[in-house]
Amino acid sequence: MQVTINPLSDIQQEADIQVSNEELQPHFDQAYEKFRPKVELRGFRKGKVPMPMIRQLYGEAIENEALDTIANDLYRRAMEEKNIRPIGQPTMVDMDFKRGEEFRFRIKYEVKPAIALGRYKGVGAERPVHAVTDEEVESEITGIRRANGTPAEAEAVTDPEHVVTGDVQELDEAGTPLIGKKTASARFSLWDRTLTPEIRNALLNARVGETSPVRFESHHGDHAHPVHLAIAVTKIEKMTLPAFDDELVAKITAGKETSASAFRANLRTDIEKYWNDQANSALDDNIARTIVDAHDFPVPGTLVEGLLDSFVDDVRERSRDRKLPKGFDEKKFREESRTYALWQAKWILIKEQIAAAEHLTVTDAEIEAMAEAEAVKIGVDKERLLQFYKKSSGATDRLLSDKIMTFLRTHAKVTETAAAAAQHS
Repeated sequence: MQVTINPLSDIQQEADIQVSNEELQPHFDQAYEKFRPKVELRGFRKGKVPMPMIRQLYGEAIENEALDTIANDLYRRAMEEKNIRPIGQPTMVDMDFKRGEEFRFRIKYEVKPAIALGRYKGVGAERPVHAVTDEEVESEITGIRRANGTPAEAEAVTDPEHVVTGDVQELDEAGTPLIGKKTASARFSLWDRTLTPEIRNALLNARVGETSPVRFESHHGDHAHPVHLAIAVTKIEKMTLPAFDDELVAKITAGKETSASAFRANLRTDIEKYWNDQANSALDDNIARTIVDAHDFPVPGTLVEGLLDSFVDDVRERSRDRKLPKGFDEKKFREESRTYALWQAKWILIKEQIAAAEHLTVTDAEIEAMAEAEAVKIGVDKERLLQFYKKSSGATDRLLSDKIMTFLRTHAKVTETAAAAAQHS
């Protein structure tokens, strides 16, 4: 077998493979043996037709039909011999078979680009930090009290501690109701920070049986459009909040905690952990962006398409029925996500090079420790989870990515900046 590798670009190659008739014969013999049980001829039992007769009657057809399989096998062997690791599915470019003489074919495939690592240690990156305030802790406690509040019907809203139920009708510019644009029994918690301010302001003076008009601009991406609503109030509930005391703490923790002061302290710790995780995540993103921006190389389309496939799968998995939502425009979604997928593919390739350069690897002991920790969290048997982790690459990839980011954070020139406060969930 003669193999010639022709580089087409930094990420594409073409293998020109030529095989003699003698080298083909073992492959054809297998094809004949596979076909033989199917042959029925008068005078012979099924599957017992002599091989010379099969060759004479069906040889050319069998050989031509076997060429795709043979080409695939020879291509894989050629890649192993040449120590080439193609990615994605190869494409047959040309196939020329001269029976009794030779078989020649050309296959095009993608490979990972050769990346000259630039600077990745000592890069400057910001870490946005946030100091948790007493007001934030109290806000979380108020949320807990609201979740355990007691509703009582009222005739009018007197403060934000109310829930308003009403029928929402969308109107046109002239104030005419739009057909099919009515939502019955919509509920509005006036304390909800995500509630449109114009709706909250309109309902702060609401009374049962009255209609509150609302006008505002709805923004979607780079465009906005006016929204005109009429909310016919059908019900108002005043929320009476319980005191934040030992009794409430025992209730919401099912008796695991009984001290309001200890709960408050633990809550602050949880909020601080949230902001610390957010800061580290932002730092990692900033480091990654800086490093990716410093490297310019072509990215195999196979990697980008694979990431886009995974993005679509994520949308599917988040759906209750594990199907893409009705009306989901997959083509548009893929195009809108392509830039991010390209960035992610570059970052994956760079991280591989960093791991190799710094000799970062994952040990069996680390995988076992991860399985032990996560088995407790998700409530499964450790050994079953460990076997799953060993069979799939997901756990190893996660651990290695964490190691790489820890290494980069340690060697980065980090500048801490003030992060804006925001509500966390």
